[in-house]
Amino acid sequence: MRRVVITGMGIYSCIGKNIDEVKTSLYEGRSGIVHDPERDAFGFRSPITGFVETPDLKSLLSRRQRISMGEEAQYAYMATIEALKNARIDQEYLDINEVGILYGNDSTAKSTVESVDIMREKGDTTLVGSGAIFKAMNSTVTMNLSTIFKLRGINLTVSAACASGSHSIGLGYHLIKSGLQDCIITGGAQEINPMAMGTFDGLGVFATHTEHPTKASRPFDRDRNGLVPSGGGASLVIESYESAMKRGAPILGEIVGYGFSSNGDHISTPNAEGPTRAMTRALEDAGLAASDIEYVNAHATSTPVGDANEAKAIHAVFGANGPYVSSTKSMTGHECWMAGASEVVYSMLMMQNDFIAPNINLENT
Repeated sequence: MRRVVITGMGIYSCIGKNIDEVKTSLYEGRSGIVHDPERDAFGFRSPITGFVETPDLKSLLSRRQRISMGEEAQYAYMATIEALKNARIDQEYLDINEVGILYGNDSTAKSTVESVDIMREKGDTTLVGSGAIFKAMNSTVTMNLSTIFKLRGINLTVSAACASGSHSIGLGYHLIKSGLQDCIITGGAQEINPMAMGTFDGLGVFATHTEHPTKASRPFDRDRNGLVPSGGGASLVIESYESAMKRGAPILGEIVGYGFSSNGDHISTPNAEGPTRAMTRALEDAGLAASDIEYVNAHATSTPVGDANEAKAIHAVFGANGPYVSSTKSMTGHECWMAGASEVVYSMLMMQNDFIAPNINLENT
């Protein structure tokens, strides 16, 4: 089995539009959560969100390329060009080598709703535009990026809710480890518009600490009462150790273990047994003991039940004298389909720069 390393990272999120900005935000404990007036107009009970600036792609891509890209694909593109640059992979390399893409995404709500609105209003399907179908498909990110970068390896969208980004990296790890691919672009993307989050808000799972948006996401705090939605794009270039050494790539880290599980209980409420199995499986895959782990970036989304059950799972795996734990969602909110990938980037930045990002808003335990 081959070793798998990370050679490039890129990020476009509510706490920064690139690696350097995000590193500073993490170090300083800076929140990216804001009040969104558009959500008031939609009748949201919780009109707060992570704010992600819409990228200006006119100088980077042609109109033909942009016309099939929805919000999530745009975020993913920005993260990917940074990751490729940091991995020292240019278009010439992509043209002559088989590079794949595995990306997490689980919604294209805005693109779908806008197309349906046009058809209902105009009664004419031809008016939705030639790019509408490709913006609305769940595989929009991988379709667009594989075309833009002329990728010829595996091309697959991973749709697994909040685990989508994590699974894209884990599945890529297995493909490279087993010798089926040498290099894969992995990551996750999440649209943040009201149409993507409206039904979620209707479930009553969003935080109601809306008078102070930056204090609304409170993982593990006694007074937490819901998550804050967010999004963006995060990309990681992963490849075999042999491939990285051959081309003189920077090696940022190594993937040594991957674990997965399904709760099997409730469609949205996590239990403690599922994450316990996933963490245990990752440790076994890596050949590591629980005591070898120095830090856990918790999934903790600031929900009463979810955080409590995750804390139980961490204790079950690591015991009373476990590793440092914090949740970067205290600053970013819940980046949903992107979260598993972005939080690998966040954790890598901490490891590279010798700090642990704070769990802001943890005031009462």
